[in-house]
Amino acid sequence: MDKRWKELGSLLVNYSTEVKPGERVMIAMTEIETYPLVRAIYEACIKAGAHPQVQFLSEELNRSLLKYGNEVQVEWIPEIEAYGMEWADVYLGLRGAHNLGVFWDIPSNRLSKFRNTMGKISTMRWEKTRWCLLRVPNASLAQEAGMDEETITDMFFNACFLDWSNLSREWERWAHILNQGKRVRVIGKNTDLSFSVEGRKWQVADGKINMPDGEITTSPVENTVEGEIYFEFPGVLGGRLVHDIYLRWEKGELVKATSSTNQDFLQAVIHTDPGASRIGEFAFGTNPEIKYFCKDILLDEKIGGTIHIALGRAYPDTGGTNKSAIHWDIVKDMREKGEVYLDGRLIFQKGKMLI
Repeated sequence: MDKRWKELGSLLVNYSTEVKPGERVMIAMTEIETYPLVRAIYEACIKAGAHPQVQFLSEELNRSLLKYGNEVQVEWIPEIEAYGMEWADVYLGLRGAHNLGVFWDIPSNRLSKFRNTMGKISTMRWEKTRWCLLRVPNASLAQEAGMDEETITDMFFNACFLDWSNLSREWERWAHILNQGKRVRVIGKNTDLSFSVEGRKWQVADGKINMPDGEITTSPVENTVEGEIYFEFPGVLGGRLVHDIYLRWEKGELVKATSSTNQDFLQAVIHTDPGASRIGEFAFGTNPEIKYFCKDILLDEKIGGTIHIALGRAYPDTGGTNKSAIHWDIVKDMREKGEVYLDGRLIFQKGKMLI
């Protein structure tokens, strides 16, 4: 087994989630390729004096549900999975990559209902546990990213094994400056979007809730969002790739949403519930070792030099109030063309923070 898995297991248990003796730890392994990391985390938990349990999940199993299940089954909240959120002090979600085409023949409205159900489980996770999520690289992820497996695996480990202490201090300095501002404006390709952040808090993600990590995030004041944004990268959700997403808001209300692919899925998602069409999160990607778009949000939203928004659920820790079963992060590349202003002051240009 690659020794880096053991090093990462220790990092996740002792740094990311700070597991303590006697704590209950749920290790959710999605796809069998995550087993080397499961083993490393399990061992680190035992050494920490904790009580780990392992749960197996798979998108292939979800496909069977969506292909053959009735409406009641598709919308049923998995009881053992939900109980796990009640039981656990700490939740570690190891998401193995999978073929994005696994749901190729599932109707968009059916897939949207399933994402709504899974969103309720996700809400329980962040409300009730101390958690950390990561995407474990494998051949499927490399194929989707258009890369070789060795390169993407090395990028993953390099992005995990950063000097988190020093980087965190620098990102906290940026967040301190951002917290003094009241209004953000984003300029870029087919983009002129602005919103208030007055009374909201900017937070640093430094390896405590995702690994690899690297973002500075807040929640816009919901009814102040004005303007348009276009995404060079496709939105990825539920195995669907949604290309050329264009969104426009007026006084916080989404008034236009188009894409060049999977338009029906985009419309189904934004109509999931009343909060699904609002911006719940705005963030800068800050990890210097994540450089390539992989069609996987747990990596892509951390790409240094990008920004992203999330449609739907806001995180209360940043002061956000928007509620939704959906939290769909969509990444915009700002490295060639893009600027962000804070109260009229240029603070971010062509992927570089200027503060």
